[in-house]
Amino acid sequence: MFFRRQSHNHEEDDSSQRDAKVSELRAALGPLSGRSLRYCTDACLKRYLEARNWNVDKAKKMLEETLNWRATYKPEEIRWHEVAHEGETGKVSRANFHDQFGRTVLIMRPGMQNTKSAENNIRHLVYLIENAILNLQEGQEQMSWLIDFTGWSINTHVPIKTCRDIVYILQNHYPERLAICIPYNPPRIFEAFWKVVKYFLDSKTFQKVKFVFPKNKESVEVMKSLFDVENLPSEFGGKATLKYDHEEFSRMMEEDDLKTASYWGFDSKPCTVSNGYSGA
Repeated sequence: MFFRRQSHNHEEDDSSQRDAKVSELRAALGPLSGRSLRYCTDACLKRYLEARNWNVDKAKKMLEETLNWRATYKPEEIRWHEVAHEGETGKVSRANFHDQFGRTVLIMRPGMQNTKSAENNIRHLVYLIENAILNLQEGQEQMSWLIDFTGWSINTHVPIKTCRDIVYILQNHYPERLAICIPYNPPRIFEAFWKVVKYFLDSKTFQKVKFVFPKNKESVEVMKSLFDVENLPSEFGGKATLKYDHEEFSRMMEEDDLKTASYWGFDSKPCTVSNGYSGA
């Protein structure tokens, strides 16, 4: 009984210390206004602190760089019609199911690459990351990525530099948003590509990448622990069919654009938004 109470007190102390760090970071940032104030919720500050091992100075530097990036790149202003052409083949899309933890799932199909513009590819992905956050279930802050390598080859792969830029944005401007990334049954030729890309990942991100091979029982169990096989597409070992309908997906994104506009104050219409962005 004594040890149980001691453990409970330790958890309370740890929580209090983290709350104090959040307050310290908020004070260090100084007065915020507009979208920066909207962005910097306590949940947001905790993610930046977590990404920098609760070092306030490092978290402040990281967060300020993100605020500058968002002020310039304006990810919340990207609308589907601006990037829809990038998504015509369904190379990246939001799944119509969540994982077992209520996390939004992004499905990536690099074999369906249909354009050459690195800038537009990145803009399309940033739009979908923002959309994934918008559609997180209550109390959830992270997303899962599934990568289907059907049709992937050296001719269709995203250039190394583009991958590096994507990793930089994900790690530095969306810290602690990725829960897990599952490259499913990549071809052997992908090994050479991965040997280069993995050096762009920090240790925390690297640990979130879990390769799954259908003939490996242990890795298949990983999929079963994360997803309902009834909803999971057969491309990932499930029983569902992976079908991308661009017109239907476009309608869904256009509806979400209205939610995004409402959240960031681009219109005056009231709108209820999920908890994902309340901790953006």
